[in-house]
Amino acid sequence: MTQPLGVDARLARAREGWTRLTPQEAYAAQRAGAILVDTRTAQQRAETIEIPGALVIDRTVLEWRLDPTFAWRIPEATGWDLTYVLLCRQGYSSSLAARSLRDLGLRNATDVVGGVEAWVAAGLPTTTEPGDVRR
Repeated sequence: MTQPLGVDARLARAREGWTRLTPQEAYAAQRAGAILVDTRTAQQRAETIEIPGALVIDRTVLEWRLDPTFAWRIPEATGWDLTYVLLCRQGYSSSLAARSLRDLGLRNATDVVGGVEAWVAAGLPTTTEPGDVRR
Protein backbone atom coordinates (compact mmCIF):
# COMPACT_ATOMS: atom_id res chain seq x y z
CA MET A 1 0.00 0.00 0.00
CA THR A 2 1.32 3.44 -0.92
CA GLN A 3 1.91 5.88 1.91
CA PRO A 4 -0.15 9.09 1.72
CA LEU A 5 1.85 12.11 0.58
CA GLY A 6 -0.15 14.86 2.20
CA VAL A 7 -0.80 18.11 0.41
CA ASP A 8 2.55 19.78 1.23
CA ALA A 9 4.53 16.90 -0.25
CA ARG A 10 2.21 16.71 -3.23
CA LEU A 11 2.67 20.43 -3.89
CA ALA A 12 6.44 20.12 -3.63
CA ARG A 13 6.41 17.22 -6.08
CA ALA A 14 4.02 19.04 -8.44
CA ARG A 15 6.25 22.12 -8.52
CA GLU A 16 9.39 20.22 -9.54
CA GLY A 17 10.81 20.98 -12.97
CA TRP A 18 9.57 24.48 -13.63
CA THR A 19 9.91 27.99 -12.33
CA ARG A 20 6.91 29.59 -10.70
CA LEU A 21 6.48 33.29 -11.40
CA THR A 22 6.19 36.21 -9.05
CA PRO A 23 3.20 38.44 -9.76
CA GLN A 24 5.51 40.97 -11.41
CA GLU A 25 7.04 38.27 -13.63
CA ALA A 26 3.57 37.00 -14.52
CA TYR A 27 2.48 40.50 -15.51
CA ALA A 28 5.58 40.89 -17.67
CA ALA A 29 4.93 37.47 -19.23
CA GLN A 30 1.35 38.48 -20.02
CA ARG A 31 2.59 41.65 -21.70
CA ALA A 32 5.03 39.50 -23.72
CA GLY A 33 2.24 37.19 -24.94
CA ALA A 34 1.69 34.58 -22.23
CA ILE A 35 -1.91 33.62 -21.56
CA LEU A 36 -3.05 34.29 -18.00
CA VAL A 37 -5.66 31.81 -16.83
CA ASP A 38 -7.69 32.50 -13.70
CA THR A 39 -8.97 29.24 -12.20
CA ARG A 40 -10.69 30.76 -9.17
CA THR A 41 -14.31 29.88 -8.52
CA ALA A 42 -17.06 32.29 -9.49
CA GLN A 43 -17.66 32.88 -5.78
CA GLN A 44 -14.00 33.78 -5.15
CA ARG A 45 -13.97 36.15 -8.12
CA ALA A 46 -17.25 37.77 -7.03
CA GLU A 47 -15.82 38.45 -3.58
CA THR A 48 -12.68 40.16 -4.91
CA ILE A 49 -11.62 41.46 -8.33
CA GLU A 50 -10.78 40.32 -11.85
CA ILE A 51 -7.39 40.35 -13.56
CA PRO A 52 -7.53 42.29 -16.85
CA GLY A 53 -6.80 40.11 -19.87
CA ALA A 54 -6.96 36.84 -17.96
CA LEU A 55 -9.08 34.04 -19.32
CA VAL A 56 -11.36 32.56 -16.67
CA ILE A 57 -11.48 28.78 -17.03
CA ASP A 58 -13.06 26.61 -14.40
CA ARG A 59 -10.61 24.08 -12.98
CA THR A 60 -13.00 21.25 -13.84
CA VAL A 61 -12.56 21.81 -17.60
CA LEU A 62 -9.06 23.32 -17.72
CA GLU A 63 -7.27 20.47 -19.50
CA TRP A 64 -10.06 20.09 -22.06
CA ARG A 65 -10.05 23.79 -22.95
CA LEU A 66 -6.26 24.11 -23.30
CA ASP A 67 -5.44 20.85 -25.12
CA PRO A 68 -4.74 22.00 -28.70
CA THR A 69 -5.95 18.68 -30.11
CA PHE A 70 -9.30 18.55 -28.30
CA ALA A 71 -12.52 19.39 -30.13
CA TRP A 72 -13.80 21.66 -27.32
CA ARG A 73 -10.61 23.67 -26.81
CA ILE A 74 -10.70 27.46 -26.63
CA PRO A 75 -9.62 29.32 -29.79
CA GLU A 76 -6.36 30.46 -28.15
CA ALA A 77 -5.23 26.85 -27.57
CA THR A 78 -3.32 26.57 -30.83
CA GLY A 79 -0.20 24.63 -29.82
CA TRP A 80 1.78 22.78 -27.22
CA ASP A 81 4.40 25.52 -26.81
CA LEU A 82 2.10 28.29 -25.60
CA THR A 83 2.89 29.77 -22.23
CA TYR A 84 0.03 29.52 -19.76
CA VAL A 85 0.34 31.29 -16.42
CA LEU A 86 -2.26 30.05 -13.96
CA LEU A 87 -3.72 32.02 -11.09
CA CYS A 88 -5.79 30.82 -8.19
CA ARG A 89 -6.56 32.61 -4.97
CA GLN A 90 -3.30 31.91 -3.12
CA GLY A 91 -1.09 29.89 -5.45
CA TYR A 92 -1.79 26.35 -4.28
CA SER A 93 -4.40 24.78 -6.56
CA SER A 94 -2.82 26.59 -9.51
CA SER A 95 0.38 24.60 -8.92
CA LEU A 96 -1.52 21.32 -9.10
CA ALA A 97 -3.31 22.55 -12.23
CA ALA A 98 -0.03 23.63 -13.87
CA ARG A 99 1.44 20.17 -13.15
CA SER A 100 -1.59 18.59 -14.80
CA LEU A 101 -1.14 20.78 -17.90
CA ARG A 102 2.57 19.98 -18.04
CA ASP A 103 1.80 16.26 -17.78
CA LEU A 104 -0.65 16.72 -20.65
CA GLY A 105 2.17 18.12 -22.80
CA LEU A 106 1.85 21.88 -22.27
CA ARG A 107 5.45 22.20 -21.14
CA ASN A 108 5.35 25.97 -20.61
CA ALA A 109 2.53 25.95 -18.07
CA THR A 110 3.38 27.62 -14.78
CA ASP A 111 1.65 29.49 -11.99
CA VAL A 112 1.94 32.57 -9.80
CA VAL A 113 3.47 32.43 -6.35
CA GLY A 114 0.83 33.72 -3.95
CA GLY A 115 -1.90 33.79 -6.61
CA VAL A 116 -4.32 36.64 -7.05
CA GLU A 117 -3.82 37.78 -3.46
CA ALA A 118 -0.12 38.39 -4.20
CA TRP A 119 -1.03 40.06 -7.52
CA VAL A 120 -3.27 42.53 -5.71
CA ALA A 121 -0.70 43.09 -2.93
CA ALA A 122 1.90 43.90 -5.62
CA GLY A 123 -0.34 46.68 -6.94
CA LEU A 124 -0.72 45.11 -10.38
CA PRO A 125 -3.73 45.91 -12.60
CA THR A 126 -7.16 44.72 -11.50
CA THR A 127 -10.68 45.47 -12.65
CA THR A 128 -14.24 45.21 -11.48
CA GLU A 129 -15.37 44.51 -15.05
CA PRO A 130 -16.65 40.98 -15.70
CA GLY A 131 -13.95 38.42 -16.48
CA ASP A 132 -13.49 36.69 -19.83
CA VAL A 133 -15.20 33.46 -18.78
CA ARG A 134 -14.64 30.43 -21.00
CA ARG A 135 -17.01 27.52 -20.43
